[in-house]
Amino acid sequence: MITLHEGNIKDILLIRALTFKIWPETYGAILSREQMDYMLEMMYSPSSLEKQMLEQGHNFIIAYENDRAIGFASYACKENNSAAYKLHKIYVLPNLQGKGVGKKLIDHIIRSILPLGAKTLELNVNRYNTARTFYEKQGFEIIKTEDIAIGNGYFMNDYVMEKKL
Repeated sequence: MITLHEGNIKDILLIRALTFKIWPETYGAILSREQMDYMLEMMYSPSSLEKQMLEQGHNFIIAYENDRAIGFASYACKENNSAAYKLHKIYVLPNLQGKGVGKKLIDHIIRSILPLGAKTLELNVNRYNTARTFYEKQGFEIIKTEDIAIGNGYFMNDYVMEKKL
């Protein structure tokens, strides 16, 4: 049975461990090893995750199958606009993708933000990531493309997708 739990500071090492299992398969054919290592350190170091939780207002949700963590998501209000929220992260172990875990995470987030006045949920997805199809099935639509400089000469080449709530 899949259950969802709010994540917090105590879960930082768990989130990091999940990421290091998921990212190589998700991004191995899209990003160079060097860029992947750079991004993992930039976004998933313990200090970065702590900052996301404590300073940037990111809410983390961890998915469990029985007692085993199998995925996570994070979201936050977008730029102090209570009508717009951003899905910052959503990852599920590769062998469990396609089994409804991602949908459960998104549905949980939507149920959490609707009472707060949310009208849209936005996300970024790499333009070459096959997860785009999953997001489209969840009702997200591409609203623009963007190339985000992240340092060290690297860019995130993304679609911005939005779901109207």
